Amino acid sequence: MSEDYAPPPGARTAASLLLLRDGAAGPEVLMLLRPERDHDQHSRAAVFPGGVLEAGDREAHGFVVGATDAALSARYGLRRGLLDYAVAAVRETFEEVGLLLACDDIGRAAEPQAAWADWRGRLQRGDATLAQMCRALDLRLDLRRLACWSHWLTPPGVPRRFDTRFFMAPAPAGQVAEADLGEAQELMWLTPAQALDPARELKLLPVTRRTLRDLSVFASTAEAMAAAAAQGSPIPRTMPRRCLGRKGPTVVLPDDLAYAEVCKLDPDGLVHDAWCELVPARAVRLSARIVRVTAPNPGMMTGPGTNSYFVGDAQANAWALIDPGPVDPGHLAALQAAAPGPVRWVLATHTHIDHSPGCVAAAAAFGAEVLGRRPAFAQGQDASFAPAREPAHGERLALGAGATLRAIHTPGHASNHLCWLLEEEKLLFTGDHVMQGSTVVINPPDGDMAAYLRNLQALLDEDLEWLAPGHGFLVAQPHAVLRALIAHRLRREAKVVDALRPRGRATLDELLPEVYADTPPRLHPVARRSLLAHLLKLRDEGRAADEGDDRWRWAGAD
Repeated sequence: MSEDYAPPPGARTAASLLLLRDGAAGPEVLMLLRPERDHDQHSRAAVFPGGVLEAGDREAHGFVVGATDAALSARYGLRRGLLDYAVAAVRETFEEVGLLLACDDIGRAAEPQAAWADWRGRLQRGDATLAQMCRALDLRLDLRRLACWSHWLTPPGVPRRFDTRFFMAPAPAGQVAEADLGEAQELMWLTPAQALDPARELKLLPVTRRTLRDLSVFASTAEAMAAAAAQGSPIPRTMPRRCLGRKGPTVVLPDDLAYAEVCKLDPDGLVHDAWCELVPARAVRLSARIVRVTAPNPGMMTGPGTNSYFVGDAQANAWALIDPGPVDPGHLAALQAAAPGPVRWVLATHTHIDHSPGCVAAAAAFGAEVLGRRPAFAQGQDASFAPAREPAHGERLALGAGATLRAIHTPGHASNHLCWLLEEEKLLFTGDHVMQGSTVVINPPDGDMAAYLRNLQALLDEDLEWLAPGHGFLVAQPHAVLRALIAHRLRREAKVVDALRPRGRATLDELLPEVYADTPPRLHPVARRSLLAHLLKLRDEGRAADEGDDRWRWAGAD
């Protein structure tokens, strides 16, 4: 759907051009160093050619070949206006680095002329327009190989914001780049890896760094151009958000794990006090009803650490603590310091050793009642867990007039797994049923792949707006996340079928490298447990048979 688009108030419209050429070490992109200026975030930054749109750019539309405003606008989901950006990218590139995407009136590549230098100076001074230059030199702006690449908006709360469209094109043959020594102090043809090399000590803005990382996967200019052309429409807008980390102010991008939480905690993007790192013992107020404290137990299976959540109603002054985590005196002290009020209940999502062993000490410290379900199988579980009561599926726990938790039994990762839904905020505390940025291990016999998939599917019927996982930040768009997890598990199941069926018979260790070829070998011992869970599901469906000694036979229809 195309629409009219207006940049946010105060944001300047700008365009940038990624010029690529093939070098000995792979595709190279042209970069330039901005001049040193006080109080300018771009001072001495290594960037791609580009700049702001000018009124005269529209006059050059009649000299463009190979692109139309309608076609370019549609790529960005707009009705009109993108040709202005493309012309600006061509003009700014010519002004700054002396390269011009141009041809003659019959489409032959333009050859540099002595007059180009004079016109370049006039454009820089604002004494002429690109249309006047094209008319005087009988040139056409050659956009036949121009591709749309990305759309970035500077985050709110900075002195100068830019709404920038990025384009990509092969560098024009037969032309030599030359810095204008004004906006471009120095030019560099670099592979993305070279530009990202810390030893080079280039100052890279977030958009530049991400663009270089995206370009680093291509083996040639042609491959990069093909990828640009193959992007879906519309090309989405990317807006970083300013926040805090251990080293001070920083930014996060939409695909960073902390992005959704940063946006929730700083919705206007003007305060910049939300954190993009999970710091042990640090209390984070997620809403009026929720406080999170992360335990100091980071690791391969726990990510940044186990999250403990206080949930309650400040007016009623009644709180519950979800997942007090491992036995750790420092974490217990942090929980006591962060408690927003009297804690009446300690809730365990399940009894794995990174979630529930802290229940005993937490209940004693707060004078609280422990609620949770016992596991069906004791192996690998928290032996100290002794709940006062086992909540039933659908049971509600009223924390006051303004906070209600509903228990949702979600066996799969663990037989006794409970998610807790804070109904007033449509926020689900997921424990390990849904993690952020990774999939959970399904470890039989207590883990059950079929049950896990059923309960992921069942959550799609809940009215959800946020997920609060046992490891990681708040997660937005819960239903999209759930559908993606279901699809991922079914793709993995298909790999199991594709590995077992042609063999007829195979052991777990024979199947593992093929089914989990996309998983680092160091994780294969853990993945082996989930592989077994997939095979048990196939067995129960009549598609695989367990012959003992970790040997399996295909039993389904061919």
